[in-house]
Amino acid sequence: MHHEPAFADFVRDAEAAIDDPQAIANRLEGLLAQDGWLAPEQQLPGIDSYRQHLLHVSDDRRLSVVALVWRPGQRTPIHDHVSWCVVGVYRGVEQETRYELVERGGREYLHAVETIDAHPGHVEALIPPAENIHVVEAGGRGLTISIHVYGADIERLGSSVYRRFDDVDALPAAA
Repeated sequence: MHHEPAFADFVRDAEAAIDDPQAIANRLEGLLAQDGWLAPEQQLPGIDSYRQHLLHVSDDRRLSVVALVWRPGQRTPIHDHVSWCVVGVYRGVEQETRYELVERGGREYLHAVETIDAHPGHVEALIPPAENIHVVEAGGRGLTISIHVYGADIERLGSSVYRRFDDVDALPAAA
């Protein structure tokens, strides 16, 4: 793949920091502040759901970089991840709701912990097992583009999702 110098530099630094997701998150902030490194074809949305563009997989398969492109209102299922994940917003607005799994009477429930509106330049490091279950939705009126870095081979796995929580109910409101 042909890559702009800004992206190639980011990938080199990220691979060097493979065991330090927070360092990769800090480095991603610098990349997001620059323009012109993401090719037009990597900014195309899907029709029915968000679209994943694989930008890079390291030779040792321990690191992947993906661009996700969203139309307004498109969202993920509630999910967790196969690995640590660093997420940065390049264009538009992402609304992320984080959940924790709680047990009540032998059943699992999802408890919404917080919702974050992430604007361009916003970067988060999600490191399992904490802060690892979330749903992401595109806000705003135009396309949203987010850059995701994973400590896994997304080309082989197809996605970063480890488990979907479609079958888990929200925690009932306290009486």
